[in-house]
Amino acid sequence: MEARNAMTLGDIIRRAAVIHGSRQAVVSDGRSLTYAELTTRIYRLANALISRDTRQQERVAILARNRIEYMEVFGACEVAGFIVVNVNIRLSEPEIVRICMDCQPSVLFFAEEFASLARAVQAAVPDLRLLIGLDGTMDGALGYEAMLAEASVDAPVLRARPEHVAHLMYTSGTTGGPKGVMLTHAAFLEATRVMALEGGLSPIDRGLIVMPFFHLGGKIEQMAFGFLGGAIILKSTFDPIDILRTIEEERVTIAHFAPIMIQRLLETLDASSETFDASSLRCVHYASAPMPVPLLRRALERFGPIFVQVYGMTECIVGSALKAHQHRPDGDDNDRRRLGSAGQPCFGNQVRVVRADGSECDHGEIGEILFRSPTMMLGYWNKDPATIEAMRDGWYYTQDLGTLDAEGFLYVVDRKKDMIISGGENIHSWEVEEVLRTHPAIAEVAVIAVPDEEWGESVRACVMLRAGEKLDASAVIEYCRARLATYKKPRDVDFVEDLPRLFNGKIDKKALRAPYWKGRDRQVS
Repeated sequence: MEARNAMTLGDIIRRAAVIHGSRQAVVSDGRSLTYAELTTRIYRLANALISRDTRQQERVAILARNRIEYMEVFGACEVAGFIVVNVNIRLSEPEIVRICMDCQPSVLFFAEEFASLARAVQAAVPDLRLLIGLDGTMDGALGYEAMLAEASVDAPVLRARPEHVAHLMYTSGTTGGPKGVMLTHAAFLEATRVMALEGGLSPIDRGLIVMPFFHLGGKIEQMAFGFLGGAIILKSTFDPIDILRTIEEERVTIAHFAPIMIQRLLETLDASSETFDASSLRCVHYASAPMPVPLLRRALERFGPIFVQVYGMTECIVGSALKAHQHRPDGDDNDRRRLGSAGQPCFGNQVRVVRADGSECDHGEIGEILFRSPTMMLGYWNKDPATIEAMRDGWYYTQDLGTLDAEGFLYVVDRKKDMIISGGENIHSWEVEEVLRTHPAIAEVAVIAVPDEEWGESVRACVMLRAGEKLDASAVIEYCRARLATYKKPRDVDFVEDLPRLFNGKIDKKALRAPYWKGRDRQVS
């Protein structure tokens, strides 16, 4: 039975308009809106869609970079009960078209730079009724501002319910093709509460969001700030110098970065003749990928003990957190070891690490990480077999491998499909990468499995050197041999100028492996 006081994401918007109405809600590209102004525009948009016969739980897709209108599309859907599909604009046209053919949106919002993509989607999706240009009327598409101008400012007659799907977020496809993750209002609202609590947010914070809104990290930060009434400083692209200037000029107090972004900021601070004042920062959330311990130590030295790691995934929004007070590089052995952990389960969450037969692993024993959480997905859109495989007996099987210690600290050691099996021995790519990251000449590294006629698979390191440094393959291999069991060392080394990345900053190991496995019956992906 539904609780009487069960809330939706739309309730966050309605509440903010009342109790934070005059406060600044968002600043972006020279524009600023208060919570009252933002809510008025959200109501207008929801009413404009309702007047054009958009029904609850119909899909509303968007192709755009971060901008204020993106937040308004989110809000209109969350208030009225439409399902947002925030499409990854970094995908190829065929990939975007396939996603839209899968979810069949009725409405598509698009920025002018993605007009040709919007037309490709329109041609492929027969159910698409409304094409809306965020930058005005384009080739017959409705103009966004014109729609708002003619719509009512009253609260929409349609209201979302807690069990409604709020967001349909497509995964990055690191373990197969993209899958649409169904996230309900109830799950997302609980994740918002947990993020505000575990992330240490407050109503007086000014939060920088540069992670794209088609990524879970950007969206959950936006919800958490709206929940508490903080101001959002919204950026559409990541440029280290621009970000550092924005922190100084806007007196940003909280920011959310992928680890690669933190590395770029540190490199810029080290290399730039310009000085930047980042003293207003009191908290930095990092997520999307584990932060290598050497990089984390550099960040702590530069910015101080202000970092909070959040470990989650689209299917289970917030799983565990390593809080600022738990980042102790100068503490005892346990403290230093836990710098490499993903922290402890967030409030309301349970975590297990299990063997292949489902039995519980001992402390320190590697197994698959399972979560049970009120922030879990409802399932995968149009993919019942994948849902059944991922969600069993109330637990989400993450396909991440890790260990738990006696105090519940979780260590993520690898993706299940990134594990290398060479001559019957399990080799975790992250373990080899952690060793190589300590080499002073190495800037970044990714370790992958490549086919080996003798051993089945062997270890190959893809290494990016620091500027001006030189290193050969034998030196890399010997460096590992001195620090790892000999069977774990790379057999080969590729020196690369850059490493391919997914939209969320994670290294795209699937792309790195593809040339080596091309034409083979078995693919590691």
